[in-house]
Amino acid sequence: MPQPINRREMLQTGLAATSLLALLPNWTAAADDAGVTFTDIPPNFTPRNPKSSTQLLDIRNIDGPFTPADQFYHVQHFQIPTIDADAHRLKVTGLVKQPAEFSLADLRAMHATEIAVGYECSGNSPHAMEGLASCGRFTGVPLRNLLRHVGIGSKAREVVFFGADRGPLEVVFRTQTYHLDQQFGRSVTLENAMKPEPLIAYALEGRPLRREQGFPMRLIMPGWYGVANVKWLAEIHLQEDRFLGNFQARWYRSVVGEGGSGGDTDPQTQWVETEITRMHLKSVIAKVTKTDGAYQILGYALNDGTPLASVEVQIDGGPWQKATLAPTHDRYSWKLFTYRWEGATPGDHTLVSRATDVNGAVQPTAADLSRKKTFLQDNGQFPRKVRIG
Repeated sequence: MPQPINRREMLQTGLAATSLLALLPNWTAAADDAGVTFTDIPPNFTPRNPKSSTQLLDIRNIDGPFTPADQFYHVQHFQIPTIDADAHRLKVTGLVKQPAEFSLADLRAMHATEIAVGYECSGNSPHAMEGLASCGRFTGVPLRNLLRHVGIGSKAREVVFFGADRGPLEVVFRTQTYHLDQQFGRSVTLENAMKPEPLIAYALEGRPLRREQGFPMRLIMPGWYGVANVKWLAEIHLQEDRFLGNFQARWYRSVVGEGGSGGDTDPQTQWVETEITRMHLKSVIAKVTKTDGAYQILGYALNDGTPLASVEVQIDGGPWQKATLAPTHDRYSWKLFTYRWEGATPGDHTLVSRATDVNGAVQPTAADLSRKKTFLQDNGQFPRKVRIG
């Protein structure tokens, strides 16, 4: 039996966040709870755009700790590959003592582990109605078990994961632009790869992965943004040097100004570039339901696994009120929270949540993030607009 153990930026860095909308589904308002309407949802909202393979989660449908597999969000840079599971082999190459190949049957024959993981695309934001997020129970083989099986070379420092998905990309080097066919790839340090949580997963909610979710096998990096959770896993390569692939070093970066006035040319401002790796602290109000003469506000919180101290809710600019966290959740799952809203009056209202972790980190406001040039890792507080009928 599985043993419990307590995931992409869609456009090139620098493109405006509004350009992201071209790849997102159209939104058609689903039926809100009786007497409650979200007025901040675009008029034509549907989680699936027939012109795109992207699927968002309609967060108003959250009704439990785990997302149904057919509603699980998915997004990818290339076409979704079609893979023959019987013929597919996961290769382990590079600085290993014994290069090897593993079939899906080989993985299933190994000791299975199950872990609950909630994650979001690093491009998730109010522009996507925070629907590029989901939570599920994945089953598979701990990555470190596989690496120990083949033996790790003494010079290995980096573990690179390549998916079976690939396609043409522009690679710019100074004044030259090259049009190259590239395979999707991401990496982590060997230290991170050898932690107990990373998983080579082949099942979600006890069933084989859906094609959109990385069938037949994928990487799960608990606490990391979706881009790190490589789908359709085809090869694991160990090397000494840092991996500089397109989706590692070029498209997935955060650029933030520190010091000075924040002006683009201010010599006192230092522009700091960092990789997109672990998730930043975030909470989102997802739905409002009428119950027992009051209204229940429900939402989710995500981060890198650091325990939460609290989630609070503010109504119409009033005082912050402590919400109730669901009593059962795992370290890396999303954390559902509720708040009982009494005395709500008919009309328009603004609701917002903020999360705080045990280290004192507080979810920032949009103003706090104003010096970030890139739209990735938007974990700002998201004021929701509702109308009580």
